[in-house]
Amino acid sequence: MPHSPEDKKRAIARLRRIRGQAEALERSVAEGAACGALLQQLAAMRGAVNGLMAEVLEGHLRESFGHADCNLGGVLEPEHARIHAALDDAAALVRSYLR
Repeated sequence: MPHSPEDKKRAIARLRRIRGQAEALERSVAEGAACGALLQQLAAMRGAVNGLMAEVLEGHLRESFGHADCNLGGVLEPEHARIHAALDDAAALVRSYLR
């Protein structure tokens, strides 16, 4: 779960956009839109949900395995630098799979 006020605000904004997409999809179904248009809307919703999932998962990984206080004077100790690099790699991997 996003913990900082900025992260919460960003997550809520994403959720509101997803809700808007879901409402538009519902209207499209009710109006009998063509399958192609519905599939396009579904793909957009899936992308939005996957983006939110990637963001929350990345935050969770960084909170669980990264330490905000390990950056002393702007210089990371070698072990902390390795952990940060591994977290960056894991986050990139997750994002690539959720596209």
